[in-house]
Amino acid sequence: MTIRIQCISIDADDQSAQAKWWADALGWTVTFEDEEEAAVEPPADHNNIVPDLLFIKVPHGKSHKNRLHFDLRPDDHATEIARFEALGATRVDVGQSADSSWVVMADPEGNEFCILRALTPEELAE
Repeated sequence: MTIRIQCISIDADDQSAQAKWWADALGWTVTFEDEEEAAVEPPADHNNIVPDLLFIKVPHGKSHKNRLHFDLRPDDHATEIARFEALGATRVDVGQSADSSWVVMADPEGNEFCILRALTPEELAE
């Protein structure tokens, strides 16, 4: 059987703004947009590996911690945290310890995601 995840759907108050924010944050492209949905796709060299993000307008705001979130692995942890904060992300506490190797952040609509530590050269060589 051949199957892959085509997209990850994310509820949004403003699907267009969320799509633009995540496209800017990830360096991806908004490829579709209407009054109900907006799609963000990775660069062509990742298109068959990484699913698209589909933001869907819903009539209610976020009220609880996400049951699904992104773990992003940067090359430079501190630089990416600062860049995401400059884009409007905020740091959030969901119960992680003070010595965690990742930082939990939230996008402009409050959806949590983590920025993990960078891999060491040894880990990259494995």
